[in-house]
Amino acid sequence: MASVFLYHVVGDLTVGKPELVEFTETQTVEAAIRAIGESTECGIPVWKTRSQKGLIENAEMRRKRFVGILNSLDIVAFLAREECLADQEKAMKTPVSEVVLPDNSLLKELDPATRLIDALEMMKQGVKRLLVPKSVVWRGMSKRFSILYNGKWLKNIDTSNPAANANRPSSSSPVPIRDKFCCLSREDIIRFIIGCLGALAPIPLSSIYSLGIINPNYCSIEASRPAIDATQKLPSDPPAVAVIDPMADDYNKIIGEISATKLWKCDYLAAAWALANFSAGQFVMGVEDNISSSSLPDFAVNPMVTNANTANSRGGIVRPKKFSSRSIGFVSNPTNSSLSVSRSMYRGRSAPLTCKETSSLAAVMAQMLSHRATHVWVTDAENEDHLVGVVGYADILAAVTRPLPTTNPETHSCSSMLINQA
Repeated sequence: MASVFLYHVVGDLTVGKPELVEFTETQTVEAAIRAIGESTECGIPVWKTRSQKGLIENAEMRRKRFVGILNSLDIVAFLAREECLADQEKAMKTPVSEVVLPDNSLLKELDPATRLIDALEMMKQGVKRLLVPKSVVWRGMSKRFSILYNGKWLKNIDTSNPAANANRPSSSSPVPIRDKFCCLSREDIIRFIIGCLGALAPIPLSSIYSLGIINPNYCSIEASRPAIDATQKLPSDPPAVAVIDPMADDYNKIIGEISATKLWKCDYLAAAWALANFSAGQFVMGVEDNISSSSLPDFAVNPMVTNANTANSRGGIVRPKKFSSRSIGFVSNPTNSSLSVSRSMYRGRSAPLTCKETSSLAAVMAQMLSHRATHVWVTDAENEDHLVGVVGYADILAAVTRPLPTTNPETHSCSSMLINQA
């Protein structure tokens, strides 16, 4: 195992991270859309409202208040329901408690002095967010060795037993700021890892196939099926459904995806309408180039919601708008109508992020970070149309935390003899 994970602590990754602002379950879907646009991993943690303001909580109290993580795919699936399409304004005012899937195992509170390797092990088991107390600058020792004292690992601070921490060396312990936290995601962990690839050699340069991290058990839907079928059982990790064309040679060709990543900063109402009315294949491509615009219905759009990042948006104004898959954000070349019937339409913004089995782990991590994606679809090394699986955050964490390969002494001796003879 790379020593970089043993010598670093979770607190090292919190430098510069903003303070957590809790998003409560009583807030609306409209507010959630704005919050998700500024989030990592296309989702936000949702919390129950504090029972008493000013109450100092311990870790167990905070754990009980955490509800789950709400992502963009959850919201679009909710807005695509028949009753929500019938009354979009009411749907936007719905509290997120009716949308988010409760699962408090997705978040774990950790002390800043927790070893990074311990945090990675938790994330490998399904934890998606780490709640870390905000602390002042580490004193006396460099952060790299801040959890070492006289050659022994320091245990996590026990906030419920101050006396047990009395003998801790103040020079190496962080000073937590009461009731102020920051939230680390798996994306933050991957960004740290890609900054120290040399310490993980030779794993980063190994192919994802040789590392055995390609997950063949991905969720998929045929392009001819209704897109709404993809929401019958939403996948949790990664939150993505591959849109496929079954081929004659008993393999699947990926043409797009319905995922939290692709819907992250989309026009939510337009995406919901399309999800409810089109096939999966139409949903991920420029459907309006193949269908007469007169056959597409008007629907109301609140620009404050669907374009939350536009400074000049005016809330409360509802105007009719013709549906366009370009408004979802799927088509990158709207002026070229010649693409309407060709496969190149799939290579617009709707194109899924793919790599080959032979791609290195470092290349896959770079792809995910540059596209702010939670996963990469994997195709056959010889045939890019042949989908073989998917690689997500958990798969990468499993690869980088495995024991580093050791050199066989006999092989090393033989190699030395051959060199000397040469």
